[in-house]
Amino acid sequence: MKKAVIITVVIAFTIAGCAGMNRQQKGTAIGAAGGAAVGALVSDSVWGVLLGAAVGGAAGNLIGKEMDKQAKELEQAVPTAEVQRASEGINMTFDSSLMFAINSAELNNAYKDDLAAAASVFKKYEDTNILIEGHTDDTGTDAINNPLSEQRAQAVASYLQSQGVAASRLQTRGYGSTKPKYPNDSDANRAKNRRVELAITANEEMVAEAKAGTL
Repeated sequence: MKKAVIITVVIAFTIAGCAGMNRQQKGTAIGAAGGAAVGALVSDSVWGVLLGAAVGGAAGNLIGKEMDKQAKELEQAVPTAEVQRASEGINMTFDSSLMFAINSAELNNAYKDDLAAAASVFKKYEDTNILIEGHTDDTGTDAINNPLSEQRAQAVASYLQSQGVAASRLQTRGYGSTKPKYPNDSDANRAKNRRVELAITANEEMVAEAKAGTL
């Protein structure tokens, strides 16, 4: 069975099992199923982190509501980024070609306003953690791509810190070309694989509040 078909089947079965759930619960269940299917394709990258952070149940629904609000604000603040709700967290993807020059980890000055806008939203939601991943396409060698992807992730983290986002909330990883979102079979797909991707998840305090019903 092809991967795309597997994803469709997983989500379809989840929808079928959503009878009796309210809108928020359905969204959480379907988001988790879709994330699980995609997560299986990207292994321990962002989607795996998002799925691993899921709490589930009533607490997960409360966390999901908070993430819905944050995702909407991020979409409005940074229209150049792709923002997607996933399980009980948020997946945010930046186009590396907008953020960096070719083979460079220095942030383009023109893109700093967008990152500053993202930081302003992150500061409003202090009870979340942010994983920042750098990715490349499969052109070039691992000796170049691996450190470049990590340096780009770190450049984003450093800039967010300069805008007031606490360093304790940030984690960085560089995967080079090992975690493509799309097949590296065309220039268009390679461009999509050159990205900086974020996983925004609830921290321990937010999870505790959700479980206590005080979120």
